[in-house]
Amino acid sequence: MEGVMMRGEKSVATAVRTPDGRIEVETERVSQEVKWWKKVPVLRGFINFFAMMIVGSRVLTRSAELYGEDSGEPTKFELWLAEKSKKSVMDIAIFIGVLLGVVFAIGLFVALPVGVVKLFDRIPGFQSVFYVWRNLIVSAVRLLILFSYLFLVSLIPDIKRVFMYHGAEHKVITCFEEGEELTVENAKRMRRVHDRCGTSFLVITVFVSVILTAFLPTFDEFSGILSFLLRFVTRLALLPVVAGVAYEVLKFLAKFDNAFVRVLKAPGLWFQRLTTREPDESMLEVSLTAFKTVMEMDADESIPTRKFNIKKDYRLVRREALSYLSKTGEADAVADWISVHYLKTGRSELSSVEKIDEPVADRIIAAAKKVGEGEPMQYVLGETEFYGVKIKTDPRALIPRSDTEFLVEEALKSELTEASSVLDLCTGTGAIALVLALKTNACVTASDVSDDALSLAKENADALGARVKFIKSDLFENIEGKFDLITANPPYIPKAEMEKLDAYVRKEPETALCGGEDGLDYYRAIRKDCPSYLKDGGKLILEIGFDQGNAVRALFETMGSVRVIRDMEDHDRVVVVEKKC
Repeated sequence: MEGVMMRGEKSVATAVRTPDGRIEVETERVSQEVKWWKKVPVLRGFINFFAMMIVGSRVLTRSAELYGEDSGEPTKFELWLAEKSKKSVMDIAIFIGVLLGVVFAIGLFVALPVGVVKLFDRIPGFQSVFYVWRNLIVSAVRLLILFSYLFLVSLIPDIKRVFMYHGAEHKVITCFEEGEELTVENAKRMRRVHDRCGTSFLVITVFVSVILTAFLPTFDEFSGILSFLLRFVTRLALLPVVAGVAYEVLKFLAKFDNAFVRVLKAPGLWFQRLTTREPDESMLEVSLTAFKTVMEMDADESIPTRKFNIKKDYRLVRREALSYLSKTGEADAVADWISVHYLKTGRSELSSVEKIDEPVADRIIAAAKKVGEGEPMQYVLGETEFYGVKIKTDPRALIPRSDTEFLVEEALKSELTEASSVLDLCTGTGAIALVLALKTNACVTASDVSDDALSLAKENADALGARVKFIKSDLFENIEGKFDLITANPPYIPKAEMEKLDAYVRKEPETALCGGEDGLDYYRAIRKDCPSYLKDGGKLILEIGFDQGNAVRALFETMGSVRVIRDMEDHDRVVVVEKKC
């Protein structure tokens, strides 16, 4: 729509004139891999025919999306289709377009001619006509239908403009082949027909079918619908061969220019008078833009590809995202948080979002697909919010959770100052240590036995500008000195419970989750060495499992006063130990 697609050896460019007069360009790279079928005559023509139908449908849909961005609210059917199909409306449109195109072509150029000639059988004496002549009559009907179809569609205003852009495409290509400077003025002087046009391929296909189908049986021994079906099926089965041979003929004719070849080319060039129209200068400008872009990209493979600046309807995007998230249990919430992340907006503001940029829409869909396949949302998004701070997350460490914020809340009640010393064991992403450092300016040390976790924690500290000292240590193994506060969110899930965990949780490092047979191994180890590293009157604050309060309390009672803090769901969540002086 209102544009031209040009295909080069290594790239494809589509230029479209937008309603406000701008020229938008979209490009893509063409695979240079030589497929085996490209070396097989006839077969390559058939495959190329369908490949170009798909490309053409995609380009037409893309240009229509760009030219008609303001298409109004999506229909209920579009919303339903986006949610149920796990495909974008554009992908569905391309599939339906190709399917309908094939069905329409088969119906118009195979079934209808056979049906018309079948009607002739009712004419007295017609069945006695030699079957070859009867097949030729079918072909003549097919050619008449083709001519009538092209003539009638050329009268439709929108199709007429498409044909004008078709003429602009031919003029620019001819201008290049003639060695002229690529300008609007030079392109205007060129003819609008071209030897290698798809219209010529279509006409050649009809003539090839005349020859190949002339000697096919007419199945006169059968009567009624069976005779028609047999004729239809045999001619339909021959279509791949017809398309393949027509492709080879077109390639052959393009190599020569003599009187005999010009006669063979003439019908295709004549039909192009229907499928092309004289373009105006603005159309030539669009065509020149597409052609020059392809030339530049073919000459320089470092030039990045471009996409149209298309706006997507957020409601359709969200419905498509939900189709991937249907098994997550909290599909609506996950879809919202993914959208909030990429749209850089608040969740409460999503209801007012209407149109979003296509790259953002693509990222939302891609993220939803990964989460739907079992990847934790925080890993997919690459970050999570913890106590008001953005923390980078990936599979190197456990994902910080809101439960741990109860630990931080209690730690901040300790009235830490710049003179205070804090140790955070099993730091993971560094979330606890980083928040305490940022909120209190205390001297914070964070340790972990995992090199991966420490590297992630350091990246978080650098991004946030937090002053934290990181040490590789298996609990207190490499720790020196005494601290006013020691915090830890150690692995505390019993071994027998690991297999029962949510699939998303099992994607996280097992060493950061499993706390031994009863889940208390790390608490025992901390109790053993902690007194040597905690100052008198200092605090040890630990996150625990939802039912581990009494067991952990019993471990630390001899060390000082112990409190178990419960979360908002009334589960055991944090243990606070204050060392005796």
